[in-house]
Order: sequence, then C-alpha cells, then structure tokens
Amino acid sequence: MSEDLTPFDRITARLQQLSPFQAMWNEAEEVLAASCLGGFEVEEIGRIAFDCLPDEEKPAALDALFYCWWEAEQDRAARDARFREMGGAL
Repeated sequence: MSEDLTPFDRITARLQQLSPFQAMWNEAEEVLAASCLGGFEVEEIGRIAFDCLPDEEKPAALDALFYCWWEAEQDRAARDARFREMGGAL
C-alpha cells in the first residue's frame, strides 16, 4: 500500500494532523486577529471555534478542553509543591 503513495502523500503523512477543534481554533484566531485590532480574549477564540464545530465533533472538543484544564491543574499543583519544598509560602 505504501508504494501507492505519491511523493506528496509520503511527505504529508509525516505531518501532525490537526483535530477539527484545532483547525477551527486556528481559523477563529486568524479571523479575530484580522478583525479585532484592539485585541481579543482567548475565550473568544474558544467560543467561536466550539460554536462553529459540527455537533458530532463537539464531544471530542470538550474532552480535549477538559484534559487541557486537568493538565494545567496538575502542573500548577506540582509547581506549588516544588515551591513549598524549597521553603516558599503560598
């Protein structure tokens, strides 16, 4: 089967594949950057991206958001623990 691939297919097969949410996020960020010269909040990107997703893609997008939040919380807890171990106070 790999012999059926074109040179383009062989090159692009090694590239990271974006999830539908990532692709929509990138698009929303580009639109906001072009249209909101005074700036915008990250939440605006996320809301636009999520709202524009097809309904069947929304559960996976929510899973990704929940996982990102959980990872950030785990990182924060680890940083807090290291800070306390070094004698710091929070």
